[in-house]
Amino acid sequence: MSIGELAFIERLRALATHPAARGLDDDVAVVGDLVLTHDTIAEGVHYLPDDPPASVGWKLVTVNLSDLAAKGAEPVAALMSVTISGDGDWEDRFLSGVAAACEAYSLPLVGGDTIALPLHAPRVLGLTAIGRGGAHIPSRGGGSPGDGLWLVGTLGDAAVGLAALLADINAEGPMVEAYRRPVPQLAAGRQLAVHASAMMDVSDGLLLDASRLCAASHCGARIDLDSLPLSRGFIAERGSDRKARLSAATAGDDYALLAALPADFDPAVSLSLPSGTNLVRIGTLTEGKELTLLDAMGEVPTPEQLGYEHHT
Repeated sequence: MSIGELAFIERLRALATHPAARGLDDDVAVVGDLVLTHDTIAEGVHYLPDDPPASVGWKLVTVNLSDLAAKGAEPVAALMSVTISGDGDWEDRFLSGVAAACEAYSLPLVGGDTIALPLHAPRVLGLTAIGRGGAHIPSRGGGSPGDGLWLVGTLGDAAVGLAALLADINAEGPMVEAYRRPVPQLAAGRQLAVHASAMMDVSDGLLLDASRLCAASHCGARIDLDSLPLSRGFIAERGSDRKARLSAATAGDDYALLAALPADFDPAVSLSLPSGTNLVRIGTLTEGKELTLLDAMGEVPTPEQLGYEHHT
């Protein structure tokens, strides 16, 4: 049996003792005003073998930029590691997606590493993104009871897109696009970081990531399911009842931002977000350690599975 990701991270804590590591409780390291993050994506785990290579390249860049967004950091540079296991055609199309994402978000690619694998071996791809933070670089662990929980983005679209592709590899549409081509909330992150006591991106499911923010902040949370932002496309596919909202709240690959902000925070006064940015208050941090879910009918049983966990 595999050791599992969480157990391995616990072993790493003994090595990562420098303050920049933030106790490995955050998605980034912070060295001075530099914010550093590294994400790896693997074929068959984070993307489908039949996904367009350009979309895989885009996703590799943007999932890392989402971590920078959660710290309010401005992209500075990137290093990429690539495993090569084809004749070059897949790699060329993959690089076109990397180039498109780097150009879209002004991220210079400055180096990295390559390794050749046996022909057709599953690819594993990594990217280190470096950003420059502002005066306040929020961690996961600064939240306090009474802070409002706010979300930037929508939930569940990527999960609907993945389900569509698993049913029909030729599926298309905005839900498939949400799965294949995430959009990092960089502009919103820069503005929210000034005010946030805690902030992180939502990549493994809202409820799971909210529980992580709560654990790091030593508090609980009360979340209103009826306030969760759902797109028209999601509602058309899944509806908006309790079951659908729980599905959205436990889906992964959203790359939204979750922020703890002062109880009296007023975005109309404090922020000037780009047109179309979806920012909603979804709950409140509380005393204790419980994650409580509510909707119009009352308290909602907390699902056993809060999101996507990397057990093996």
